[in-house]
Amino acid sequence: MSITSLPADGALDDRSKHLRRLVFDALIAAGRGHPGPALSLIEIIRVLYDDVMRFRPAEPGWNGRDRFILSKGHGCLALYAVLADHGFFPTATLKTFCAFDSILGGHPEYGIIPGVEASTGALGHGLSIGLGMALAQRIKNQDARVFVAMGDGEINEGSVWEAAMAAGKHGLDNLTAIIDYNKLQSYGPTAQVQDMEPLADKWRSFGFAVTEVNGHDVAALRQSFTALPVAVGKPSAVICHTVKGRGIPAAENNPDWHHKNKLSPAEMAAIESALGAA
Repeated sequence: MSITSLPADGALDDRSKHLRRLVFDALIAAGRGHPGPALSLIEIIRVLYDDVMRFRPAEPGWNGRDRFILSKGHGCLALYAVLADHGFFPTATLKTFCAFDSILGGHPEYGIIPGVEASTGALGHGLSIGLGMALAQRIKNQDARVFVAMGDGEINEGSVWEAAMAAGKHGLDNLTAIIDYNKLQSYGPTAQVQDMEPLADKWRSFGFAVTEVNGHDVAALRQSFTALPVAVGKPSAVICHTVKGRGIPAAENNPDWHHKNKLSPAEMAAIESALGAA
């Protein structure tokens, strides 16, 4: 399947709006954060935790759990919102985001935040970490799966492709690379900064089986993720076509919303208009 543009998919459902409100609870309390990258990720992470992955919020280190690594760590507000919503920590903790004594920093930290599997934010390392986890599961004859979400700008990093080569070599069909393909990195369109097309063919050439999906279509994501692996004996790559800033019209495809130090009254009104009250 080839998807060259994101189709119009109607309004967000109540759950997606709820998770976005949690994101902005944290961002508004801290006065800073990365809303654009978080908003393109929410449906991806939501479907993994709601419908696909095995985990125990009361026992984050449960040996039989599936692992999710958010390699694009600056999108952490989406992960924090989903983890809190699933009970890994109280939702009230979101309003301590980036406070001096908070567990929730501007990038995820392993060993500090329940449910976080790897410290990320220095881009390009998540797939290597996931590769090691997937190999470990195979060696132990365990059936846990590993999912790694990366940004499209992030995959400019050479370490991503080193890990991809090794994953293809070892035929790790318990490993899934998820690309948040919103086509806009921190300072410009990916097509101008470093064009990654033909993206699907690149992953195939590294030994991955590839599928593409609308990254905001919950039903389509559920269908794609529950059908993994794409092919037995190969690692999977799921290219999720998304919109940076999805859900806030003023933020969509707007690089000014990649990072925010503060929100103006007009921006606050735009958020309330789009998401409504809790």
